[in-house]
Amino acid sequence: MDNSGFEQLFGGSPLMAILRGMGVERSLAVSTTAWDLGIEVVELPIQTEEDIEALRVVAAAGKERGKSVGAGTVVSLAHVAQAASAGAVFTVSPGLDLDVVRASHEAGLLSMPGVATASEVQLAMKSGLTWLKAFPASELGSRWLSAMHGPFPQAQFVTTGGMSAANAGEFLQAGARVVAVGSALEDPAQLPLLAGLLGGADRS
Repeated sequence: MDNSGFEQLFGGSPLMAILRGMGVERSLAVSTTAWDLGIEVVELPIQTEEDIEALRVVAAAGKERGKSVGAGTVVSLAHVAQAASAGAVFTVSPGLDLDVVRASHEAGLLSMPGVATASEVQLAMKSGLTWLKAFPASELGSRWLSAMHGPFPQAQFVTTGGMSAANAGEFLQAGARVVAVGSALEDPAQLPLLAGLLGGADRS
């Protein structure tokens, strides 16, 4: 269940956008802001029918621009099917469910499970998964990333939950490959700071 394809998907960008419960029009508008800023990857959590419709619309718009759009909060096999039919190219889950990962891969989608403990990281990596969602990142703290990189140097962490322009740099410095931001994209004060992070994205 290799998910190393996320490396190419992110293309070296240190940021991704998560648009939760914004509805169709707002999701499309904020996605456009993200793409114009230089963020390549957008995730829309799917918890309602409106979320799925928003994913469908944003995925179609992203395809036209050559951008990758995925489904988040994927916690069931039904969600995987909905994500695939809406045009998502990847799924993200809050926790580690190998059945969801397997179903995603069988549907042709990359899958990123969520982890919060060393045991979950170890199981994920044993299953061939190197790109992992650290969630909830603001609660785990940036020191958690540093600690995990000791025993798991091959793990590529995407931090999600409570991320903003104010703390993104701290998490990137601690070893996060990508930081996921949401409401920050609607805050004019944070956009220049996010752009600055993107401008300094030439990291190993």
